[in-house]
Amino acid sequence: MSTIMMWLLFAVVVILIVFGSVMYKRKFTVRELAMIGVMAALSLIAYDFFRIPFMGGSSFHLGNTFTALTALLLDGVSGGLAGAIGLALADILAGDPGYAVTTFILKFIIGIVCGAVAHKAFKLKTLNPKENKGAYLAKVIVSAASGLLVNVITDPFIGYFRNVFIFGQDYTVAQALSKIAGGVTFVNSLVSTLCAVILYLALRPALEKAKLIGKDSEK
Repeated sequence: MSTIMMWLLFAVVVILIVFGSVMYKRKFTVRELAMIGVMAALSLIAYDFFRIPFMGGSSFHLGNTFTALTALLLDGVSGGLAGAIGLALADILAGDPGYAVTTFILKFIIGIVCGAVAHKAFKLKTLNPKENKGAYLAKVIVSAASGLLVNVITDPFIGYFRNVFIFGQDYTVAQALSKIAGGVTFVNSLVSTLCAVILYLALRPALEKAKLIGKDSEK
């Protein structure tokens, strides 16, 4: 696939996901937009400065941490957009629009899954961290891990089709690279889960006190 077609495909993916996000979320507050921007920037920084590349485009990095963290602090759509924007931008700056297409999709999935588990299943925003600390910690860990571990499956799966249909790789080569990507992504997910949980436990009380998240932030 030509570079122009890659850019066009990326533009279509971005437009569809952003349009769907706006329709679902209806509106974003100024505080939410600011936090999404900050988390997108942190995703980019964590990717660029804490990255170990592997064969076939896979890499160990901490960028996914902030996708999960934003989903825990705000919601799945916000988390998905933060990770998708920050990490797709990292691919674009590296001159890889083909990777940016799948990155935008994959990070959005991480955010949506983390947000659904955290706020639909566990109602994390309504829980008091000081009550039943063990159960609270378990729910935070499961929430963060959910989207990141789903990424262990979706990353090599979508990456396989990217390598074959966008990059034109041979099927056997793409399959081998997908297996490598799965292993690297699994390690990424474990480390990112740990980082996201630690940051969430530290930041939630401070951000609520500052009225940047929670019910008071909407006033």
